Amino acid sequence: MISCQVMARHYTVFPLAIALLVTGCSTAPPKTEAPKRALTFPLERTAARLERGKYLVNNVVGCFMCHSQVDWNSAETPIMEGTMGGGSIFPLEGLPGRLVASNISPDPDTGAGKWSDEDFFRAMTQGLGKDGRKLFDMMPFRKLRALADEDLASMIVYVRSIPPVKYELPKTELDPVVLGAPPLPPRQDIPTVDTSDPVKLGAYLANASDCAGCHTPSTPDGVPIPGLDFAGGFVLVGPWGKVASANITPDPSGISYYDEATFLNVIRTGHLAKGGRKINNIMPWRFFRGMTDTDLKAVFAYLKSLAPVSHRVDNTEKPTRCKKCGVEHGLGHMNEANAKK
Repeated sequence: MISCQVMARHYTVFPLAIALLVTGCSTAPPKTEAPKRALTFPLERTAARLERGKYLVNNVVGCFMCHSQVDWNSAETPIMEGTMGGGSIFPLEGLPGRLVASNISPDPDTGAGKWSDEDFFRAMTQGLGKDGRKLFDMMPFRKLRALADEDLASMIVYVRSIPPVKYELPKTELDPVVLGAPPLPPRQDIPTVDTSDPVKLGAYLANASDCAGCHTPSTPDGVPIPGLDFAGGFVLVGPWGKVASANITPDPSGISYYDEATFLNVIRTGHLAKGGRKINNIMPWRFFRGMTDTDLKAVFAYLKSLAPVSHRVDNTEKPTRCKKCGVEHGLGHMNEANAKK
């Protein structure tokens, strides 16, 4: 029997801030004494924080891809009008139960209007809901935890400024075995992060976007497969169809043929080239396309700095069993088990 401490990485899908309150197997807040915070709560609402928070939430972290109702039948799968932040029942197939991205809008009755700034901060850095329950690991608190204090503060200030959405949702109901690891203890202050060169900035942004969350395959127990970081093959099934994530390492089986212009075009347009293959909409390019040229170029610089990993993944080909990652995806049969690259 798998305990409810087992990581649920197998069900981790997006770089998305989802406050998912789970039923059963509730985890009490850690006993660790909270460190003194450099941030002062409640947070001061400044124009600079609103602007920075809007940029991060809408273009880097992509919170509202899950915390809103999305029109999956439309070409660019836009957020439905009047639902931004109002939450949704997430349509990912294969989960052992119902997955609900909660209403994080300021509505006091159905949303997070009664949450304090500290409640948001704790959810984003420890994986704890307002009532102390463990949040499902699809909420990327392990990634958000690494953001600078001011960036987290800016995101909180912005999310609390959006229009309230009165939309009542049912609770998440998942098998307790997929709750993942325990919530994290309070973190230390991160007043600044070294983003002094493009690769460091790109690493910071890629972490905030949780690129590895979708682009690294995992074992059936949800553990990322060693040696396959960013090498693709993570299969997602839903209204977008069935798709395996791409290998985005600089290997010939990945994106070694990309140059900076190609990468920017893919993120800006959702197509590999003008009139070329369309990127599946489960890849949140329509959020990331709002990033500045400087930030996108930095992400590309970081991806180019990764260790190349040989892992062929092609969604235009018939899925076959892959000896390397253990799942079925296009060109899976062409990968050798335990290859060094």
